[in-house]
Amino acid sequence: MTTDSTPDSTQQQTNAGLARATGILALGNIASRVLGLAREIVLANLFGAGRATDAFNAALVVPKSLYDLLIAGHVNSAIIPVLSEVVTLKGRAELWRLVSVLISIVTVILAALVIALVLWSYPVIGLISASDPLTHALGSDLLRLTAPALIFMSLFAVLSGALYALRVFTWPAFAGVVFNGSIVLVMLLAVPNLQYEWVTATGLMITHRSDQAILWAAVGWLVGAIAQVLLQLPGLRGAQRHLTFTFRWRHPAIRQIALLYLPVMFSLVLDTLINRFFSYRLAIESGESGISYMNLATTLIQFPHGLVATAISIAILPTLSRQAAIAAGNTDESDASRQAFKDTLGLGLRVATTLILPAAVGMFVMAIPIISLLFQHGEFNQADTIATTQALRLYLIGLPFAALDLLLVYAFYAQQDTLTPALIGLFSLGVYMFTAITLQPHYGLFSLMIADSVKHITHTVISGYFLHRRLQGLGGQRLTITLIKTGIAAIAMGIAVMWIEPIIEGYFGLDRLIDEILVVGINGVIAMVVFFGIAALLRIEELQWFLSMIRRRLG
Repeated sequence: MTTDSTPDSTQQQTNAGLARATGILALGNIASRVLGLAREIVLANLFGAGRATDAFNAALVVPKSLYDLLIAGHVNSAIIPVLSEVVTLKGRAELWRLVSVLISIVTVILAALVIALVLWSYPVIGLISASDPLTHALGSDLLRLTAPALIFMSLFAVLSGALYALRVFTWPAFAGVVFNGSIVLVMLLAVPNLQYEWVTATGLMITHRSDQAILWAAVGWLVGAIAQVLLQLPGLRGAQRHLTFTFRWRHPAIRQIALLYLPVMFSLVLDTLINRFFSYRLAIESGESGISYMNLATTLIQFPHGLVATAISIAILPTLSRQAAIAAGNTDESDASRQAFKDTLGLGLRVATTLILPAAVGMFVMAIPIISLLFQHGEFNQADTIATTQALRLYLIGLPFAALDLLLVYAFYAQQDTLTPALIGLFSLGVYMFTAITLQPHYGLFSLMIADSVKHITHTVISGYFLHRRLQGLGGQRLTITLIKTGIAAIAMGIAVMWIEPIIEGYFGLDRLIDEILVVGINGVIAMVVFFGIAALLRIEELQWFLSMIRRRLG
């Protein structure tokens, strides 16, 4: 009789936890993106396009960029793996001691940085964008409100990293919901009660309603940053008495985190200074609306990537980190942990495959009605829809590779190796730029989408090769059979939708919003019925297991 202490039973419990965590993270991701869309809708309706919006966006660039560069990259690449190792090998007391040091360092350094931004907000805004004096002054005042959010965003990153290390996912998963919801709520509550004139810190009089109202968007940004920190407190029950502010920053794990993050920071700097500039420059040269088409297609591609790849990867990282920490020792549990690492990674890859392939095929065949529904209104015409559709479909070629690649990268992070992914990323960036430059004379803007897919394919193949060598194989994880079965079901689904879509579109048309909703909705239902039906016939076990676990754990 098998007991709960056997390896198989332990791995089953691990798999069940991963399914529950993935479901929670995906749900939080959906809710956050919906409220993020609501935030943009409210901003657009209240302020439109103009001085107020330009000033607000300029005031967000600095704290967002600093957060991405200094903190955000630490969480998955360094903080979660190191905290997971500490709690696994040394226990919770040592975990909270390390978290106290991290919180203290973050608070002191970023407080000094925020004070500098507040004192020199006017020249900082001048470095970001050249604008008229009134927009410049307004942006300067808004930066004084948004800069302190950097401290709370960073504290959230540390606390969420600690909760992930403890495999507590609910509170971090819904932080984006609270953040975006706070911005929307503050604006909706404050705007109806506004006065119409005020004086900036530089002495300029502001009398335009939008210029005065935009202050509350900045206040909402700060409130949202504070709210997402407060949301983590229920998950820290019992830890508050261990968390203290300290100036004793000497801890071996701090140096470990810093060394792990250096390659990641190098990659982020390259992406910011080279890749983004290169892509935007090429998009501008390709035509007047090139950047718009590229940004819209990127926004659409990020939705399935976030729901599948990001959710599974974050859910799996703390467990992989714990298993890697045990496997690195010379204990009786090392061999079992090495196999458990392979099993956990193999499960993540199989589940990601079964979810991302139908998502990619579905978006590919339904691209036109989806883009028509979301964007083809007002000045966005049918020609814009066709161009955005072509960009999206070229991006979709690389989507399955990007999803699997994120899991492979996180497997390196779990083993506390950030250098290998960074070097592979540097090579892939070279492949991206070479491909884009070579194809640009023939394909124009769309050379960027082709190059992006080639980049993801290259990164995935190289990452898989090196990880396979390091792990000495994945130990019979049935990846090929899962890929074949899922591929058959996804292709059959795509063919069915391609056949039925013209009939449905011909019946309803795409002239009214309700017609567009019906076309997308009916096609979506047909796609799911066909895919799940064939998946059941082919007995795609990972999909059946994942859905049953989600129903059981969330229900």
